[in-house]
Amino acid sequence: MRSSGRNSGSGNRDDRGGRGRPASGGGRAGGGRSEGGRSGGRFDGGRAGDRRDDRRDDRRDDRRDDRRDDRRDDRQQERPRRPRPEERRYDVGPDAERTRGGATSGRTTGPTSGRGASARGGAKGGPRKSSTAGSGGRSSGPARGHGYAPARPRELDAKIEERNRERHNKPQVKTPKTFPGAEQEGERLQKVLARAGMGSRRACEELIEQARVEVNGQIVTEQGLRVDPENDEIKVDGLTVATQSYLFFALNKPAGVVSTMEDPDGRQCLGDYVTNRETRLFHVGRLDTETEGIILLTNHGELAHRLTHPRYGVQKTYLAAITGPLPRDIGKQLKSGIELEDGYARADNFRVIQQTGKNYLVEVTLHEGRKHIVRRMLAEAGFPVEKLVRTSFGPIALGDQKSGWLRRLTNTEVGMLMREVEL
Repeated sequence: MRSSGRNSGSGNRDDRGGRGRPASGGGRAGGGRSEGGRSGGRFDGGRAGDRRDDRRDDRRDDRRDDRRDDRRDDRQQERPRRPRPEERRYDVGPDAERTRGGATSGRTTGPTSGRGASARGGAKGGPRKSSTAGSGGRSSGPARGHGYAPARPRELDAKIEERNRERHNKPQVKTPKTFPGAEQEGERLQKVLARAGMGSRRACEELIEQARVEVNGQIVTEQGLRVDPENDEIKVDGLTVATQSYLFFALNKPAGVVSTMEDPDGRQCLGDYVTNRETRLFHVGRLDTETEGIILLTNHGELAHRLTHPRYGVQKTYLAAITGPLPRDIGKQLKSGIELEDGYARADNFRVIQQTGKNYLVEVTLHEGRKHIVRRMLAEAGFPVEKLVRTSFGPIALGDQKSGWLRRLTNTEVGMLMREVEL
């Protein structure tokens, strides 16, 4: 009985695919079967874990791909633009009926749920449209954002064109420049001041409000006063304003230029530096051909005459380069007077500006305007002039103006010149 049991056990083991072993080793064989079962279970469990990991990786990849596709679709979708103003205002285009809420069905399909003026069915600030349409149903348009702008119909274009044509074809009515009874002589004071270069009209009105403007010797504080710029004397801060069409220039004359507006011999003259030859200009005084410096040009004949007349004594300043040594009393000699061929000549002021060894740069100021007067005075004192430059004429200084440059005088400078000669 025992023997048959072992054989049956051996036979069963062979049916499962195990190797046949002797009956005497049956216990070990059974132990081998149990070990085989345990090892087989471990091998199957490892393959199942690998399959689960593969499925998780596949799901993650699928989700990533879905998200990428969604983003691409969102980017590829065309962004809706806002409707044009005339489309919002007049409710025109293919979506007009839906916007007006005229559908009979319970729901509308137009973009009436969007924000802004288009959702209200009119321009900004217009009457609001009811959110319900026809039978009181709820609209089913897009809940957010703006819809596409509807196309403008041809009828609206025709109406706009007709309206523009009517507006431009109206007869032009010419209104008079001045109303009856308002024709007054002269010009407004602030306008005359602004044209003279005293500033903008608003700035000139402030000058009048500050009581800084005089007309014929009387201070003006009211706005709108009419004056005659050709005959009335207008002053700002005590300086006369040149309201007429006068021109005033300052030229830094180079050496070798003749002090005439035209030269018959073809030499370089002052007229060569004036671009506007239509207006006749006068040169105020003269400078020697080899003398450099400031010279005034103007078309104001009375001013030019007074600036050169000895009665008004307008001072001129010169810089002269001479060779020393200079005595200490040279300034006293020049101020007391140097006897020349045509009489005594006196300097108003004398000082040494710079000294380099025996070379001196001196400044001489005098109010006389005789020919070569500075050169003759210094030469008579024993110091011939090597170079001479006029640096100022009355209140007008040369400054850093370059040689050969012509500049227009400011209104302040013109007023100072006129006050200098009592104009």
